[in-house]
Amino acid sequence: MLAAMRVILTTLHSKFVHTSLALPLLAAYCRHPGRTLLIREYTVHEPKETVLAALLAEQPDVVAFSVYLWNRAATLELADALAVARPGLRVILGGPEISFDGPELFERHPAIDAVVHGEGEIPLKALLDSWQQGNQPHGVARVSWRNDQGVMTAPDGPPLQNLDDIPSPFPLGLVDLSRGLVYLETSRGCPYRCAFCMSALDASVRSYSMQRIRADLLWLIRHEVPCIKLVDRTFNYDAARARDIFRFIMENNRVSKFHFEIGAHLLDDATLTLLKQVPPEMFQFEIGVQSTLPKTLEAIRRETSLEQLETNVQRLRDTGRIHLHLDLIAGLPGQGLTSFLRSVDRVMALRPHHLQLEPVKLLPGSPLRRDAAASGLRFDPHPPYTVLTTPDLTFEELERLRGISRLLDLTWNSERLQEFLEQLTVPYGGLSEALGALERFWRRHGLFRRLLSQRSLFEECWNFLRCESPQEYRQILQEALARDFARIERVAPAKAPEFLNLDLQSDEVQRVRERVRLETDRIKGQGIKLQHLACVFFHIPGRENQRTVLLFVYLTRPGATMQVKQIAL
Repeated sequence: MLAAMRVILTTLHSKFVHTSLALPLLAAYCRHPGRTLLIREYTVHEPKETVLAALLAEQPDVVAFSVYLWNRAATLELADALAVARPGLRVILGGPEISFDGPELFERHPAIDAVVHGEGEIPLKALLDSWQQGNQPHGVARVSWRNDQGVMTAPDGPPLQNLDDIPSPFPLGLVDLSRGLVYLETSRGCPYRCAFCMSALDASVRSYSMQRIRADLLWLIRHEVPCIKLVDRTFNYDAARARDIFRFIMENNRVSKFHFEIGAHLLDDATLTLLKQVPPEMFQFEIGVQSTLPKTLEAIRRETSLEQLETNVQRLRDTGRIHLHLDLIAGLPGQGLTSFLRSVDRVMALRPHHLQLEPVKLLPGSPLRRDAAASGLRFDPHPPYTVLTTPDLTFEELERLRGISRLLDLTWNSERLQEFLEQLTVPYGGLSEALGALERFWRRHGLFRRLLSQRSLFEECWNFLRCESPQEYRQILQEALARDFARIERVAPAKAPEFLNLDLQSDEVQRVRERVRLETDRIKGQGIKLQHLACVFFHIPGRENQRTVLLFVYLTRPGATMQVKQIAL
């Protein structure tokens, strides 16, 4: 007779909106008679005492933590506290952040009873089975555990080959659908061996069957999950498979949005033709460019055709149907400040909706970390292991790039100040130079240390223009700033910032009143509130040196996003 066992599978997310996929998959695979499996998810921002009390209130026999970059320190503190508060409670750690730790982890944290290394389904189930039978987990591959003799480490072992052996966690009710975002995997592994990525350690790509993939997708679609994020490392590694899944979603989806990580250089004509038919905003593609410097791509073993990538991204952008998120990584071997900024300009020329700039993280187990000393890469020894200096970049230069990244997030990536940035490239000769000038101003005035409201962000850009911009471009830049502001923020004329020109002539005031009356009549009886703002401009593209009044009409209704109409009078 097996002893009953009560197991909590838990993790600490970085944000409340995030949900776990690993825990439901483990719970589905590790089911067993007499074993109760509970999934409990928290955030790193919750007080340790609150999480500790919640876990202990469940009266568990085992608590298994999924450990990541963002929660390692908090998880280890929590595990230590659990062991003190409840002697005899067994604690297991697993996940990518803990998989490459050795026996010293057990020495530093007496609370830890076992560590699962690598992919978790097979070793966790075998470990729990052994304990439930009153045995030690001898012979269980990819597990380290503590016993009276010390720390025992089992040899490596293969991962699960048939992913369909994992029961789907969705119909079992194991996945939290309440947060609006759900993760889904259709494959594991990656065909590429990029040195900075943990997928470089995977020997092959394994896919769920198309029958299982369609069943999971249909279940999520029918439950109208707002956002479904596929976590496949390179979703379109097999073009025909990717088209099959894209087509299935397009034929069945009603309201969900889907996020994919793809290799843009792998898109063939058949796939690009199919994607011309996807409904606008249904798909978001995240595309890792990482670098446009050939010697850097060679150094990190990233096999890609930049020319094909750029051609395909441009074709996707031309359709206007798919949200494009592109990534560049700073601090990779062989890339200095100047060449990285050239990469920024080259990628921004493709006009992605979002450009993410991140310093490279030297993850435990990755080839880049293994070779860090030989490559001259120095990094923070604590999570998230961010690069601090390289032979080509000083700490100060990396900090400048971090500032530029932050400004991109505040402006272009958040769909604010986009016209302003485009106009700013003219006097500075390029976007990276313009962002560099803005970054220097931001740092000089301590603005990175402040949490700016949306209005304050625009006002600081106005201060930058007054202090830094060439006089001959100032009015053009001011008007671009004004249009960006009026498009996204409802402005009361009495409280308008000084970069808005509200000095209308009497005939212009009359035209504004007539148009507002017309717009009001158009929405009468629909429960919509109308507000408006009229501004004077002299440098509107296509109407240069011509006085023009722009009327901004703000339409709001309960429970809906504000709509803004821009009307030239």
